[in-house]
Amino acid sequence: MFLDEKTIEVRSGKGGNGLCSFRREKYVPLGGPDGGDGGKGGSVILRANEQYTTLLDMGNLHTYKAESGKDGGASRCTGASAEDLIVDVPCGTLIKDAEGRILADLTEPGQRWIAAKGGKGGLGNTHFVSAVIQGPEKTTRGGNGEKRELFLELKLVADIGLVGFPNAGKSSLVNKISSARPKVGDYPFTTLEPVLGIVSYAERTFVVADIPGLIEGASEGKGLGHEFLKHIERTNALLFVIDGFEADAYKKFQSLRRELKNFHPKLIEKPYVIALNKADLDIEKAAKIFKTKKEKIICTSALNGKGTKELVKALDALVPNKHKRKIGWESK
Repeated sequence: MFLDEKTIEVRSGKGGNGLCSFRREKYVPLGGPDGGDGGKGGSVILRANEQYTTLLDMGNLHTYKAESGKDGGASRCTGASAEDLIVDVPCGTLIKDAEGRILADLTEPGQRWIAAKGGKGGLGNTHFVSAVIQGPEKTTRGGNGEKRELFLELKLVADIGLVGFPNAGKSSLVNKISSARPKVGDYPFTTLEPVLGIVSYAERTFVVADIPGLIEGASEGKGLGHEFLKHIERTNALLFVIDGFEADAYKKFQSLRRELKNFHPKLIEKPYVIALNKADLDIEKAAKIFKTKKEKIICTSALNGKGTKELVKALDALVPNKHKRKIGWESK
């Protein structure tokens, strides 16, 4: 099953302690205070990484702990600050606290969020010199780091979301139009986890998400239910893949639209393309029904590739230019 939820614990580093020290130099019998400050503790920072497609890419580690800062030294030397710990997460990761409050939403590559801030370094005794106290022995300890539990939820960030009931040929079709290669079999729920694919067109690329098939009642939690539907919330457009060989193909399309509307009304406001699949078989009857309903369709075949070029062109037109990437971005 696609892992799109993960609980982690983050712990930032403690700040180093300030030092109580006095100069001990020849010919300076009353050497003054020279204790340095402690270094800053490392922070834990979550960073969106476009190379990650699932939370599984983070590995099995549950606790992420940054190092503590070093204590201050003599001669006013500040202790070394610890490096921040960078934790990469997939683009589209929603971060919540233990109570379910949304803390951050990392959608853009390289976007960062400080999950746990490192403790401040303590002050050495040089900070406490006054007209009254010339040789202070006072220092402060480094600040404690933060510790918190975070809940990560991934909603796939894709330009086009493929929507269809099981066995509509959705996975086979995405094989034809993109570089994705999901496993395909002749049984329901073949694709149990969303698969990102890269589609090339006119020296540009865009991302499609082949998402697990729906069943009627998915908006009420049946089948994969919300596990499926939440993944298409962020797509720019939808591709409805309909089995054109079925006698009730148009009713299937209406049912898909209804499930989306029941889950979130705004989903059916997204622009869409209809691929009437299995054109290698007799789908003329279904095609006529769609046309009488004034629905624009593209007859496709995942078997022989019929209509796939026209389909890619239609999908490209629905993707905003700012979301398209020049060919070759994957290897950078």
